[in-house]
Amino acid sequence: MISIVSDTSTLYSISEGQEIGLSIVPLNITVDDQSYKDFEDITDHQLLKMIEENKVPRTSQPSLGEKIDIYNELLKKGEVIDITMASGLSGTYQTALLAKNACDDPERVTVIDSMTLCGPHRALVDLALEMSAMGKSAAEITQQIENMKRHEISFLIPIDFEFLVRGGRLNGMAGVLGGLLKLMAVMKKGEEGRGLDKFAVCRTTRKVGHDITEEMKREGIDNSYTFYISHAANELLALKMKEKIAEEFPDATIHIYPLSPSFITQGGPGCVAIQAIKL
Repeated sequence: MISIVSDTSTLYSISEGQEIGLSIVPLNITVDDQSYKDFEDITDHQLLKMIEENKVPRTSQPSLGEKIDIYNELLKKGEVIDITMASGLSGTYQTALLAKNACDDPERVTVIDSMTLCGPHRALVDLALEMSAMGKSAAEITQQIENMKRHEISFLIPIDFEFLVRGGRLNGMAGVLGGLLKLMAVMKKGEEGRGLDKFAVCRTTRKVGHDITEEMKREGIDNSYTFYISHAANELLALKMKEKIAEEFPDATIHIYPLSPSFITQGGPGCVAIQAIKL
């Protein structure tokens, strides 16, 4: 048996993971020196309320000890595959590699850098679970994940520039200008999942949707891709983006999810992620 492990970048909580045979090790959020486990100790709305009260949250990867413990427990049943969020956006992948080397049987643990997060990350984990249930080997699952993750694209629409400036995703002057001019910035995930690059600055929601879908077309995205829209309590903008995607990619499958507290900490209140992956 091959057990699948991941983190809350997949937008799965521990209990949701358990329901489908997935082991989730939560990311962590720290507010006023108090640490909270993603989805378990804090919800998206609780975090947003803290932010409204001018509290400043920070994120951190799962603890090394938690990873080692879960690997050792699952190794009693067979091999383990851990699919982490993009190494270029979090230290979770590096922590997983350390845990692999420190666990009871490193040779039977495979760590995969998804090079993505949120919707596409969830899709990769779902595929691994399906293949494991079909009796596929760790090598077969790993190869399929490696192939799939190359056919993915991700955008972020931040509403509060301050969070990206604080996280080093946008330089300070651009953040100030964006806020003063009431512009909407669009960030695009960098190659190999290394950070976020500034993609466009638009004055209207319509222009944002147009620029994102046109870039998707240029990159070869079509109806065969599955689309994911994740939002930080901004369902209105998420639905507008869904409408534009449905218009440009008829019959495509589109999922909408609320973002995890840890991702809201990075993207800020109201942010919306728009992503696609070829399944």
